[in-house]
Amino acid sequence: MEKQVLGRTGRLVSVVGLGTWQLGADWGSVTDDQARAVLDASLESGVTFFDTADVYGDGRSEQAVGAFRADHANAGITVATKMGRRMDQVPENYVLENFRKWTDRSRRNLGMETLDLVQLHCPPTAVYSSDEVYDALDTLVEEGVTAAYGVSVETVDEALTAIARPGVATVQIILNAFRLKPLDEVLPAASEAGVGIIARVPLASGLLSGRYTHETTFADDDHRTFNRKGEAFDVGETFSGVPFDVGVDAAARFTELAGTALNQELTPAQAAIAWVWQRAGVSTVIPGARSPEQARLNAAAGSAQVLGPLFTSGVREIYDDSIKEHVQDKW
Repeated sequence: MEKQVLGRTGRLVSVVGLGTWQLGADWGSVTDDQARAVLDASLESGVTFFDTADVYGDGRSEQAVGAFRADHANAGITVATKMGRRMDQVPENYVLENFRKWTDRSRRNLGMETLDLVQLHCPPTAVYSSDEVYDALDTLVEEGVTAAYGVSVETVDEALTAIARPGVATVQIILNAFRLKPLDEVLPAASEAGVGIIARVPLASGLLSGRYTHETTFADDDHRTFNRKGEAFDVGETFSGVPFDVGVDAAARFTELAGTALNQELTPAQAAIAWVWQRAGVSTVIPGARSPEQARLNAAAGSAQVLGPLFTSGVREIYDDSIKEHVQDKW
């Protein structure tokens, strides 16, 4: 597994991490034993970066990650959590008093006196421009509540606003073969500023695995069912905002590209993950996994050979032909 520095945190992390939204059972039922098996398989495969949030399973994901970390205290694990989605999404709620409440809860869930990294969890756009917000986050660092802070964003403009702030260590953003807009400005700006990029949704909610057909269905409690049109949260988080049938057809082209443009044995999902972490400016990419086998396969992408310009050209062609009109102007 390759490793890179996570922006201004200074921490060395695996280029493929683990996103743990699904371990909170927000993608369907997941038992405690199943969650632990995924975490075990990830660490055994070289993963040292785990991303969670206080709302994943209402704290269940944090608790699972925290217990796992405690059992592997010397494994060099970095845990990032997120805060802010437990209250109404208005700028007025993003104040120091609430930050303290939210981080205190996360510290209890994770069993950590000082959080490695806490991120604002896709707050209202105005929050990214508030001096008071960054002052409050700086206070959390000064008080030892967190070692570093970052933001999770929905849009390129939000990312650029946050990158300009000197205390921001990381920016988490959707980046995958179906979401190329961050390549143009966000990654160069982050590289210049020394801000780490955490790339989320690298498989477009599974589309880029190539396993879905037009007839594929998901459980009622899976966001790929209940958030198709943004009923619960930003639609860009589900299939990267790409209409499902459009994504299935584009994913078939991506699968063909992965099979013909490479000189190494990679699944479509592994090719998608490897391509993301190999973009200049990306610190780590955080696919989710619901089984140990999936966790191992995802992690293996962290040692993939460099995917050359032919592959990148193919990705861009698919995007321009099928995806761009649906997402480029939205995020």
